[in-house]
Amino acid sequence: MNFLRKICLICCCCFWLCSCQNSDLPSTIKAKVKRVVSGQTIEVWLNQADHSSSKETVRIIGINAPDLQQSPWGKAAQQKLEQLISPKVSTIQLQLEKRDRFNRYLAHIWHDGTLISEQLVKEGYVLADTNYPNQYSQRLWYAQEYARLMGYGIWNPQQPMRESPDQFRSQKK
Repeated sequence: MNFLRKICLICCCCFWLCSCQNSDLPSTIKAKVKRVVSGQTIEVWLNQADHSSSKETVRIIGINAPDLQQSPWGKAAQQKLEQLISPKVSTIQLQLEKRDRFNRYLAHIWHDGTLISEQLVKEGYVLADTNYPNQYSQRLWYAQEYARLMGYGIWNPQQPMRESPDQFRSQKK
């Protein structure tokens, strides 16, 4: 009887420990950062099942970064992303979704337990993109409201970004 109680206790502990896993970090694959292309796009080396690597372009889901020519915000967003996921040393975790019309992977990017898109939005470097809802849309919206209320980055009242990245890009065409 005592033995059965111990087995039951061990099973309950195992179940409890398994349920305590971080639910914010879904199944991901690891990738080595090659370079940061812009405030929303990176190039990575993806490890394949046959132990080879392939270079892929990844577009971060849920954000809209200023264009690189949209001074000074585009370069600032690119530099902040480089700081968050330094190409020289970072291995990141990608939650790949699908490819876009430019054949880039669309992905959520995690580094050291941080959702990179949320960090960029929270610090005012990029806008939350609510046009395409995703599982982190609400987190990104709250992060954007925080940055806006605090006056960070593109929300700085002394030097606000006057037109959205989409407006800027449409004028360039």
